Amino acid sequence: MRLFSDLAYGTYVGPLPMIAVVGFITYGLLLAAAATMIFRRRLKRLAFKVHRWIAYLALLAATLHLLMGLSAYV
Repeated sequence: MRLFSDLAYGTYVGPLPMIAVVGFITYGLLLAAAATMIFRRRLKRLAFKVHRWIAYLALLAATLHLLMGLSAYV
C-alpha cells in the first residue's frame, strides 16, 4: 500500500496530487459514458459498444482512485 500512497499524493502531472487527477479522469469517463447513450441516435449500433468500454475504463479508474484514497489510512 505504500506504493499507492506515494503515487496518490505525489505531484507528477502539474500542481494537483495524482489522486485528484485520477478522480477528474474518472468523472470525465463517466460523463463520456452517459453522453454516448444520450447521443446514440448519431452513433446507432456503435453507441452501446463504445458506452460499455468507456464504462469499463471508468470502473478501472474508479478502482485505482479508491485504492489511492484507502492507502492513506492503511
